[in-house]
Amino acid sequence: MNQFDFYVILGIERVATAAEVKRAYQRLARRYHPNINPGDDEAEAFFRLVSEAYETLMDPDRRHQYDRDGLRSTSQDPSAVEFQGFDFSSGSGGSAGSATFVELFSDVFTNAANRRGASVEHPQRGSDLFGEVRLTFEEAISGAERRLRINRLVVCEACGGSGRRKAVESRCGYCMGVGNTRWRRGHMVFSKSCQFCGGTGQRQDQPCLTCRESGIGSLDEDITIRVPAGVKDGARLRIESKGNAGRFGSEPGDLYITTEVGKHRFFNRDGDNLRLDLPVAIHEAALGADIDVPTFNGVVSLRIPAGTQSGQRFFLKSYGVPSPRTGKRGDLVVSVNVVLPPIADERSKELLRTFGKINSSNVRKDLFEE
Repeated sequence: MNQFDFYVILGIERVATAAEVKRAYQRLARRYHPNINPGDDEAEAFFRLVSEAYETLMDPDRRHQYDRDGLRSTSQDPSAVEFQGFDFSSGSGGSAGSATFVELFSDVFTNAANRRGASVEHPQRGSDLFGEVRLTFEEAISGAERRLRINRLVVCEACGGSGRRKAVESRCGYCMGVGNTRWRRGHMVFSKSCQFCGGTGQRQDQPCLTCRESGIGSLDEDITIRVPAGVKDGARLRIESKGNAGRFGSEPGDLYITTEVGKHRFFNRDGDNLRLDLPVAIHEAALGADIDVPTFNGVVSLRIPAGTQSGQRFFLKSYGVPSPRTGKRGDLVVSVNVVLPPIADERSKELLRTFGKINSSNVRKDLFEE
């Protein structure tokens, strides 16, 4: 260190006042401090010189010895005691008092340290993600698979989610290897254990630059969504642990997928039952008939008895929708809709007149008469 001129390092004259020394240190510290230049060994090395020059030139006795001998003086004695007493050697204002970079900018670094500490002590579960899939009516009944691409936060591979990476053991740049930080407020002198090295004076890790100490990174991922048979329109599927990663090892969130089911041409859904309006010709309803009814299990023959009325319902057991929870199927509910075919020829009209004369009862009697 003898070959370095402390005045040259700080960029000040030899007659500089304590206030000028302090301003020069602040100016250089803002540029070269390791916390501002993570991973920059050259900046850290130069900052050590700046700090030693500052500590030497701010202390009147050490400055006098340096001006006389050009020798480095012994660094300050670290202490675990937080309040170290009073120092009246620098005047009532305390402007000539010694202070580290951390003390000069305590608001910045205290807040940053508190944020890191809060994350470790109170891990936060990762946030949930949300998406949707569109299904045809048939796919909702039988089940389906969908491939989705999602962007989510995952544990940083570079640091394993800790936010820190191992490094070659070196002297702590915040306390300059002494294990504590020391400063004065007016005439009162304080000291505390260095919060960045735990009081050891040595650093064995460094901030992870990949994730910026958050412990998480971003990932585009293709996933397969298995939609169970019988899912309803607007149902929400939960895919566990496919949300964003939690901070500092806490559990990840989940992925929630909302289903959007299209309409069917002639089926309607009612819970686990299916409903079908079945057109039946008037002669089929009057005389009875066997009618083929489509289902999701193939065509089924439905017997329509003679005299069936419009609106009458028939149940086909277990031809409905499978329950996503139990797998048990609902029913197919068939509602008869009696349809009169177009009457264009005279013979059909005459037959209907004859039919009306034979069956002349008033079908509205119960509706209008008391």
